[in-house]
Amino acid sequence: MPFIDVRDIRMYYEIHGTGPRLLFFNGTGGDLRCKPTIFESPLAADFEILAHDQRGLGQTDRPDISYTMADYAMDAKALLEAVGWNKCNVLGISFGGMVAQEFALRYPHSIKRLVLACTSSGGAGGNSYPLQEFGSLSPRERAVCILPLRDKRRDAVWQALNPQQYQEMLDQMVTNLLVGANEHNRKVGARRQLEARLEHNTFDRLPNLQMPVFICGGRYDGITRTTNLEAIHKQIPHSHLELFNGGHHFYSQDPRAFERIDSFLHGAPVINVKDV
Repeated sequence: MPFIDVRDIRMYYEIHGTGPRLLFFNGTGGDLRCKPTIFESPLAADFEILAHDQRGLGQTDRPDISYTMADYAMDAKALLEAVGWNKCNVLGISFGGMVAQEFALRYPHSIKRLVLACTSSGGAGGNSYPLQEFGSLSPRERAVCILPLRDKRRDAVWQALNPQQYQEMLDQMVTNLLVGANEHNRKVGARRQLEARLEHNTFDRLPNLQMPVFICGGRYDGITRTTNLEAIHKQIPHSHLELFNGGHHFYSQDPRAFERIDSFLHGAPVINVKDV
């Protein structure tokens, strides 16, 4: 398994595929042992993808110290240097999109094209749902709370009308939440990551971004509101925004999403649309 010493931590990472280089930032609680990963996505056929378990998460070290968004960005920069990547495309999903914003602001010359998916800027641009509220709950209790937030259509009425599908989705979420649950400092790392997430605020700095930026999300997302995406779009010159038919995991619900992301990362021209 590929581990590497990066700054003050030992980091787990994977590189797969061929094509243009793509650095991927995963979301809150992201663990490359949880399936499906970015390597099972349609992008895997067209890109050489570098993904890692971020500080406090997955198989990467979980020190019991304060983490900052700058730490996450500097970790990624050090990883790029360690694997010999000078410049690449970047895709950040949810919390990963927050890290990607910080990374882009600190290291703009390392990025060719940037995709920010279902994420928020903080500050005047708004915050994503405060997931730290669920920190004391059991995995199943957390899943019950988070599932209808991931897709606002999955409310109590939908759950009652679709009991089997609801149970399958709930079980899958619990399975992922339990990966590595008994490992040393697992809860510490998760808490520290959420604390860093609370401090995220790039809003006033976003106009400094000059690389091509594609902003995308799901119109039924209850974790990241569409107004948050629109705020980012208004702040970044020459950025593009699209909403898709899904929730927080819109990219796995609407096949057009990965098609549009793939096209953008390959340099295809895009137009500003707020619905597709």
